[in-house]
Amino acid sequence: MTSVEARASAFLRRRLPSIPRLAIVLGSGMGDLDLGASSVEIPYAKIPGFPRVRVAGHPGRLSLVGGAAILRGRVHYYEGHSMDEVVRPVRVLARLGVSRIVLTNAAGAVNRSFRPGDLMAITDHLNLMGANPLRGGPHFIDLTSVYDTTGLDGLRRGVYAAMAGPSYETPAEIRMLRRLGADAVGMSTVPEAIAARQAGMIVTAVSVITNAAAGTTKAPVSHAEVLRTAARARSKVAALLRKFLPEPGGSQRP
Repeated sequence: MTSVEARASAFLRRRLPSIPRLAIVLGSGMGDLDLGASSVEIPYAKIPGFPRVRVAGHPGRLSLVGGAAILRGRVHYYEGHSMDEVVRPVRVLARLGVSRIVLTNAAGAVNRSFRPGDLMAITDHLNLMGANPLRGGPHFIDLTSVYDTTGLDGLRRGVYAAMAGPSYETPAEIRMLRRLGADAVGMSTVPEAIAARQAGMIVTAVSVITNAAAGTTKAPVSHAEVLRTAARARSKVAALLRKFLPEPGGSQRP
């Protein structure tokens, strides 16, 4: 653990009335999702070492809801952050005592049967970002079974391809991804999942399919479209995530 991660975890221990065992990361367009009454709200800017959020749809604050830490927004590799900065919030939460993390994102459909508004349980990933948060050590973390899909019955299931961004993929790249076995594509989540597994966390991840990938329709892909579709899926996502919140008295579900 770095000194900045130590300072951040110590800061949160002083500010939080209880130590969360569950964390939820809210992706693009879902940052202000209503998951219940919040007992604590801390802007990322006040947490030592937390990187600044600059992308629309990512408010950049930590909430405590029902005993769970809710990260309302994330930073991305394409913003110019280092991988250490991208995964720092996850590592700080692990140091704090979080044992399970639920990651969410907005993703484009590579699988032709997927439609905007679908929710996909991530079962595996392709790291095509050209970088890894474990570079420099620790090495050789087993990623045979990264994702736990408990509690995600009834969702689409598939492989998530992580690209560096920030441009959207070309039609040729989408054809490549389809041949590689990807069902959805995005620009986040995989670094966090790798860092969480390295820390021993149980990792669950859900993609909100927000757009058809390049070349599958004549419509251009835009971040505004992504945010609009994510907004339309808000109630469905909130209902799913509430199932993971600890029950009164502290027991965690599912």
